[in-house]
Amino acid sequence: MNKKNLIIVMIDGGRLDRALHSPIFNKLKSKSVFFSQSITYGPHTIAAMHAVFSGSYGTRTGTNSYWSTFKFKKDKFKTITEYLKENNYYTYADVINELVVPKQGFDKYIVHDEINDDLTQRHKDLLQNVTQKLKSDQNFFLYLHYSNIHTGIMTQVLKKYTNFSKEYFEHRKQNEERYDLLFHSAENYFDELFNKIYELQLDENSIILVMSDHGVSVGEKFGERAYGVFCYDYTLRSFTYFMAKDFAPKEITQQVRTIDFMPTILEYLGIKLNPEFEHLDGISLIPLIKGENIQEQLAYSETGNPLDKKEPPKEPNTMSIRSSKWKLIYNQHNQTKELYDLENDPKEEKNLIGTDLQIEKSLWDELKNIQNTI
Repeated sequence: MNKKNLIIVMIDGGRLDRALHSPIFNKLKSKSVFFSQSITYGPHTIAAMHAVFSGSYGTRTGTNSYWSTFKFKKDKFKTITEYLKENNYYTYADVINELVVPKQGFDKYIVHDEINDDLTQRHKDLLQNVTQKLKSDQNFFLYLHYSNIHTGIMTQVLKKYTNFSKEYFEHRKQNEERYDLLFHSAENYFDELFNKIYELQLDENSIILVMSDHGVSVGEKFGERAYGVFCYDYTLRSFTYFMAKDFAPKEITQQVRTIDFMPTILEYLGIKLNPEFEHLDGISLIPLIKGENIQEQLAYSETGNPLDKKEPPKEPNTMSIRSSKWKLIYNQHNQTKELYDLENDPKEEKNLIGTDLQIEKSLWDELKNIQNTI
């Protein structure tokens, strides 16, 4: 077994385009394996992070919506935390609320005050305390949830506008500037946190995953002021950096899924899956990290469009399936489909559905296989 600590730093609502143009995030890019086409299962935190922790889609685990944290099938899906706990890891989560990450397996599961807590100092202190507390023969898993982008969007957008507020969508520049200020704060947090990681030399004996759970709208598509409504790439494409001492820094442009992170980490740590539990939907990315060729996997995502209601539905009504080149979206609420050529139309503006492209049928068949309620 490759005994290393695991640190997951999750930037809630972090947009890929901002990370790509960030000097601070690009410093990490030069020291890590950067996946530039990493697709989330859910464009909202609850479904997204349960998929990460289980390596499986919410269609199978039960956690597929804002309302289904407590429907997670604990007896059938074992979380990465539980695997680590069984292997003598001290497990600690600092989270925004009790719904976003499965609790099972954690020694400590602490909810921070997203309005008042200084997360930069809080998380630096956590790194220091956990490092000092443990015996030399015990490793730790630390999950750090940076929630300040989410908090800013909640107070400045979600509580001020609806998904159909023309005032929001007619002020794209203002939306961009608002988001950029929030992302800049995340950069400052990130810079200080990693200085602490280097000071404690945790980069020498840890695997570190830096990720976003989903992106955030800045007004690209009318009907979605933030996230969790549609399945477009500004929320589905997240950023992912894997850092370990024996990983050669590189950028991997092949599409991967956030459900692939759990099997990747477990393989790296030499922890075998328990066959008594359900199989994972994700696959290990270790071969890709090592420079080997593996077949690109289709990425499935889904969410619940609230339409004209104040709250999202109990079950998803908007689904997508994509390769790195094509995406099919199915809007179950009105039985419409969308097909996009992602290479030539990355902003998803020209719907090619019904134009006799063979890819439409093959993606539709794959989507039906995953979502068997269609």
